[in-house]
Amino acid sequence: MSAAAVLVKAKAAMESLTGIPYGMGQYLTADGQALPDVYNVYTLISGTPEQHADNDETQRSFRVQVSSYARSGLNALPDVATAMKAQGFKAGPERQLPFDANTRHYGLAKDYFYLM
Repeated sequence: MSAAAVLVKAKAAMESLTGIPYGMGQYLTADGQALPDVYNVYTLISGTPEQHADNDETQRSFRVQVSSYARSGLNALPDVATAMKAQGFKAGPERQLPFDANTRHYGLAKDYFYLM
């Protein structure tokens, strides 16, 4: 499996969160449109070789970060953990993102790992 395949799995997880808009790398709106009240952004952070045999890589772990944003606070964030788990990801560290005074969004970034 490649990084592209892992991103396809992450996209499938985002699509399963019905009604929650998402973007890869960043969430883009049409010119002049405001950001939605709730949305997700996912990106591949790293792909790290974990195991080798006979000078060939046999295992690699991928780290995907999903950042969720909501204007009404962190309690309004979608259930990303269940969606990512359904695609085979394991939960990792999470951290609160700074409040965005311009867009009025609260944010939470969560890392997920996929070992292949």
